[in-house]
Amino acid sequence: MAQKVADEKNISLKALVDKGTNRVIFVEADNDFIDVLFSFLTIPMGRIVRLARDHSIPVEIGCMNKLYQSIEKLDVQVFRSNACRDMLLLPYSAANCYCKNLKLKIVDDVEPTRFMCCVFSFHSWLSYYANVTCGFDSCSYLINRPLHPSVGDSEVGEVFVKEGTRVIITDDLQVIPPLSAAGISLFTKLGATNSNTTEELTFSIGVEQVLNLLVGSFVSKTPFTETLLKPNPVPKLGGWNFNQEKCMESQMPGASINEEEETISVKLIVSKSKNVVCYAEVREDFVDLVFSFLTLPLGFILKQMLDSPWKGCIDQLLKGVLNFDEQFFKSNHHKELLCNPKLVPGFSYENNLLGIEETVYYKFPERKLTSDRSIIPSHQSSETYEVLKFIDPKSHGDKDTSIRGFLKLPAIFTVTDNLDVRQVSPIFQLSILNDLKVHFTDIEDRTVHVGKKEALRLLVASFVSDSVLTDAFLRNPIETSTKQEQ
Repeated sequence: MAQKVADEKNISLKALVDKGTNRVIFVEADNDFIDVLFSFLTIPMGRIVRLARDHSIPVEIGCMNKLYQSIEKLDVQVFRSNACRDMLLLPYSAANCYCKNLKLKIVDDVEPTRFMCCVFSFHSWLSYYANVTCGFDSCSYLINRPLHPSVGDSEVGEVFVKEGTRVIITDDLQVIPPLSAAGISLFTKLGATNSNTTEELTFSIGVEQVLNLLVGSFVSKTPFTETLLKPNPVPKLGGWNFNQEKCMESQMPGASINEEEETISVKLIVSKSKNVVCYAEVREDFVDLVFSFLTLPLGFILKQMLDSPWKGCIDQLLKGVLNFDEQFFKSNHHKELLCNPKLVPGFSYENNLLGIEETVYYKFPERKLTSDRSIIPSHQSSETYEVLKFIDPKSHGDKDTSIRGFLKLPAIFTVTDNLDVRQVSPIFQLSILNDLKVHFTDIEDRTVHVGKKEALRLLVASFVSDSVLTDAFLRNPIETSTKQEQ
């Protein structure tokens, strides 16, 4: 029954299988596969949605798919620049310069790390996108000169963990060092010690299997079994009860709104009888917020959901990384790339309520580029290296400092409960009410104010729910002012 190991581009994986139930008990993984698995945490959400669609994997991750489709359907003129739309639909990963060395690359449509610079390279202004105006003083030249610096390691292998590292990974993605007391206890509990009911199989894992494993882990507690033994259509993640308040209490203690904190105002149109949000009327700042969810690395999103029960098991992967002994990582920096993933420079914006940072790059005279600050000796003069400055690709040369995010302003949008975002349209709003069978006399306006805690609650809801606005604002009440429609 064991599958034949394929070519050298694949990874060979041994699995212990329960013959009676035809399920994977655990797999043995070396550093090649561990790196691939850990790299999931660095992939932006928009890339995951795109990968699943491009490979015809029928999964709906909360309302992330709907957000993605909304960006595709919006008039390109709504965005500040063409780059803004690209940043949301095909977001870069700040760890791409490391992940290029993975033995299996699931994000295979990303070019090797390449920056564009001004023809006057001494300016040190870079961009991920060509044909944006240089940011150096009054320089008006376009940034369109390719720069291929030496970034990270040059050899395939040893991306995050050291060569020779081996672990066992359970069907629900628990990562356990071999021969640990916890592992032995777990195997006994799973019945893995009975050789009469188990068998060892060897699988050849390629890109398709890795993608199925990634996507399956969003919606299943047994992604290895479903990927290797029972390839079935993947269900959607949504339409079930998720305790967001428990999640948010552990991540964002204290009052929901800080009086000194800048907030976003949102007008909800609510059905009084059904106690659901029909739609919201919002400005561009709210749409910037929800669209930015697609630029976030998976690890950042999962960190907001630790210790919260839900349908999938991808969170076990983050827990495994957090608890993984530092001696197995190449450095503390490599562990930080996974535990605290950051945005690519230029992908954040002023008043980003989510609190995620952008990566900082340092350049040395030999043109080596790094984001690892720890390799710079404390006694080394700042004259021997420089902090690289990146052009904000969203600006496209505009000088309007009031513009912050991906969209032009002023603008008003209609956002449905499942995050279908469209330019404001009374006809669309009427169709929503008709579809919900909600009469005019049954609706009221409620204004809510979104700060950091509420932004994170929206993020969590968009990841696991198909009624995001209702779950975030009505089932977890926050400061509101209500006005009955006349």
